[in-house]
Amino acid sequence: MKRPTGTPKRTGRSPVADKRDYSSAEKKSTQSTKVRRHKQKPRGNVVVRSVVGTVSLIWRIVWGSFWRLAMVVFLIVGGATAYYYATLPEPEDLFDARARGSVTMLDHNGDVFAWRGETFGTVTSDKIAPVLKEAVISTEDRRFYGHLGISPRGIASAVKINLAEGRGALEGNGGSTITQQVAKLLCLGETFDPIRWKNEAEFEADCRVGSLWRKVKEVPYSFALEAKYSKDDILNIYMNRSYLGAGARGFEAASQRYFNKPASDVNASEAAMLAGLLKAPSYFAPTGNLQRSQDRANVILGLMGEQKYLTAEEVAQARANPATLSQAAEARAGGYFADWVMETGPGFLTSETTEDVTIRTTFDQRIQRAAERALQRVFNEKVSDGSKAEAAVVIMSADGAVRAMIGGRDTTVNGAFNRAIQAKRQTGSSFKPFVYAAALEAGYSPSTRIEDGPITIRIPGGRSWSPQNYTRRFYGTVSLTTALKNSLNTATIRLQEAVGRDAVRRVAHDFGIVSNLTTSPSLGLGASEATLLELTGAYAGIRNGGTSVAPYGLIELRIKGDDQPLMGQSGGMGARVISQRAAGQLIYMMQQVIESGTGRRAQLGSRAVAGKTGTTSSYRDAWFVGFSEQYVTGVWMGYDDNTPLKGVTGGGLPAEIWQAVMTDIHEGLPELPLSTVSPDGSGIILSGENGGQRVVTSGSAEDPLAAALAGVINGQNGQPQPSNGGVPTAPQTPGSSNEASSDDALSRALNGILGGN
Repeated sequence: MKRPTGTPKRTGRSPVADKRDYSSAEKKSTQSTKVRRHKQKPRGNVVVRSVVGTVSLIWRIVWGSFWRLAMVVFLIVGGATAYYYATLPEPEDLFDARARGSVTMLDHNGDVFAWRGETFGTVTSDKIAPVLKEAVISTEDRRFYGHLGISPRGIASAVKINLAEGRGALEGNGGSTITQQVAKLLCLGETFDPIRWKNEAEFEADCRVGSLWRKVKEVPYSFALEAKYSKDDILNIYMNRSYLGAGARGFEAASQRYFNKPASDVNASEAAMLAGLLKAPSYFAPTGNLQRSQDRANVILGLMGEQKYLTAEEVAQARANPATLSQAAEARAGGYFADWVMETGPGFLTSETTEDVTIRTTFDQRIQRAAERALQRVFNEKVSDGSKAEAAVVIMSADGAVRAMIGGRDTTVNGAFNRAIQAKRQTGSSFKPFVYAAALEAGYSPSTRIEDGPITIRIPGGRSWSPQNYTRRFYGTVSLTTALKNSLNTATIRLQEAVGRDAVRRVAHDFGIVSNLTTSPSLGLGASEATLLELTGAYAGIRNGGTSVAPYGLIELRIKGDDQPLMGQSGGMGARVISQRAAGQLIYMMQQVIESGTGRRAQLGSRAVAGKTGTTSSYRDAWFVGFSEQYVTGVWMGYDDNTPLKGVTGGGLPAEIWQAVMTDIHEGLPELPLSTVSPDGSGIILSGENGGQRVVTSGSAEDPLAAALAGVINGQNGQPQPSNGGVPTAPQTPGSSNEASSDDALSRALNGILGGN
């Protein structure tokens, strides 16, 4: 049967269609329409919808950007922290970052009296007094043990304080933690480059610049420090590298410098003073202003009490017993001496040393302090207030060992102009002993007569020179002793011309006047210039019997920790300049200067002393240089600008200063005679001492009889060489008072006779 084509006519329901739920579809359609109609229903007016839409958009942008930015910052900080972490060395390697070392100076007893450069001493946790750590934490970072390197609360507090005080947010208080301060001290890992920076000070100043960018870089570096090191390690670095004034780097060095004790032994008041230096080391340094430093320490003690590190009773006790300086730090003695020693040593071991160096010196703190007190006393009593007159003093032993040095009235400064070694001034009549030394060496005696009267000398250029005496009078024929003790100019020039200027120049130069000496006739009146150290050293040569000396202060230099010194003493006794006979006669003549001549104000009672005054033309310089058996002392007085002194001569204030200084430094020392020869130079002077006879010196070094007699008498009386306060005695030559050969037949014979054998 043929199947029908076309579309069949449906007359009824399809079985499939019958299964559809049209009612359900209609319901969904109706609900969808309602929903659409509901969404399309406007909420408020157009303005509200715009604002809401804008805020919603901004929030979505901000929120989306924030977590992305936070992720970027986190990755950057994390990467920087990881980089810094990898570059950090062991903590001990960061304790000392000085490019140059320090110099510690010891006096002749081995006690520290001065430092140069930045001293440093390593200190670890077990060598830090707990109270010192607590003082530092109370002052610098009370939340030190609770943060991870930075303290948002501390930064916010610092910003608030800065704004309240009218400063910028980052100016003044920075809110830095100890960790951040360590980051600054380490210069964020950057090292000193001498090509980029002139010196360490400039390098460190650049590291301390508080720019915003540097603050940002501190954050990852601080995190790296916290990750790499323990809290104690970070605190150790901080306490070793911090500068605490007066050239002290680190708390160990500062404790030694100010209190002469290790950092492990400080008490609460001392710990508070040290911690108080962190804010402004130079300003609060106790060597500059002790009261200001103590006031700052009281503030720190209050903080320690608030944070329960100290009880109220402990705070009160510490305030009642404030920290004081050690004797060496308080005295600050020897600044001029220390500067001189630094100059005498090689630069690579002193001012430019890269190692810590210790120098043992000839310095005597007792003598220095006594000299400073005496100088101050004379100026207070004899010099008008406001006077700008200056003075310098040098004290040495006869062998040239310098015991004390004052380079100016202000004795507490370092690195100042040192008039004792840097000021070259005309010596005036203090040069005259060298004229008489040359004459005595040439065969003259103290009793030799010479004319004191008008004299005119032709000088190159057709001019003439006619010296005058200070009194404008002439005294006729006088002995050399009288001419020297009364400082007669015309007699001295006559003697100089008779002996020869070249001979005078040679004697002065060989005794240590190394400055240029004039060839003019005024040589004998001190027209040439010299330093006080030179002149005092030359007089020491006279005192020790005619043997030159080279003044010295350095005994031994060694690197800290080494057993063997790198260098030793470079000065001391030199070659003989004049005979012992001539020296003994000159000493006798110089004794008369003080006993009855121009230097009477320098008398020390019954103590034997000798010396010479000196005053230059126009009174620009006044000198007094002299000696006892124990010490040689030189004094200069004048103005730095060469203003004439008013009514001051060498026999005036300089002699009084000399007398005051010598009186104080000889306190407790025995009165010993000087080694002199009789005026006629004919024999031996015997000095009664301890009930017996002692030969002080013999007449001629070449006289065997005198030498033998000297040896016999000294041996017969059993007199040992007298103690002279630790001053080395001059070496004896054959024929001197203290030596007679045991093989000499005459000596043995005389010894037997005097001994009753």
